[in-house]
Amino acid sequence: MTETERARIEEAWADLVATARRTVADGLVVGTSGNVSVRVGDTVLVTPTGVPYDRLTPQDAVGVGLDGRRVLGELEPTSEVPMHLAVYRSTDAAAVVHTHAVHATAVSLLVDELPPVHYMTAALGGPVRVAPYALYGSDELAENMLRALHERTACLLRNHGTVVHGATLAQAYDRTAQLEWMCRVWLAARSVPGHTPSLLSAGQLHEAGEKLRGYGQPRRD
Repeated sequence: MTETERARIEEAWADLVATARRTVADGLVVGTSGNVSVRVGDTVLVTPTGVPYDRLTPQDAVGVGLDGRRVLGELEPTSEVPMHLAVYRSTDAAAVVHTHAVHATAVSLLVDELPPVHYMTAALGGPVRVAPYALYGSDELAENMLRALHERTACLLRNHGTVVHGATLAQAYDRTAQLEWMCRVWLAARSVPGHTPSLLSAGQLHEAGEKLRGYGQPRRD
């Protein structure tokens, strides 16, 4: 490994640990549940299994190849490696965040798709689907997840949690937070007796999606 590659790995690992700790601080996971990964070239850095995120150090970096074989570190990687690798093999994602967020997990028990209650649905590619339940860490779960992620950047896992990917860890995390918020909004709205939540149409989502493409501050070269 060259010095440049080592520096990229070290920086990416630091970002991964910070993101993993944020999932705990923001209440998206409990204990060591959930996991985070980021791709650096052909190496996928992942959180290790069973280690509290506040204990992770630069020396604890764990990496696997796209074939699932460990190529970096001594700790065992998360049991959800098949799910993370399925995303990287099938998309151009550079980061994946998996959580057990309360409201999103609750929605996964109730419907097959999170209804479009807010225009930020468009930022995730459309209404967020729920992948059928399968045992955690299994190839079946990874396959179910991929089907639910088709043309989406997020999905719910029935009786389990969320999977979200992005071009960066920051983007994947922000999308995760948005998904949890939308789930909370829908649960709150549907709990009001005698009222049915208003939903956005496909046309309205498309319009919002087009506008969101230009969202944010312009780049200054």
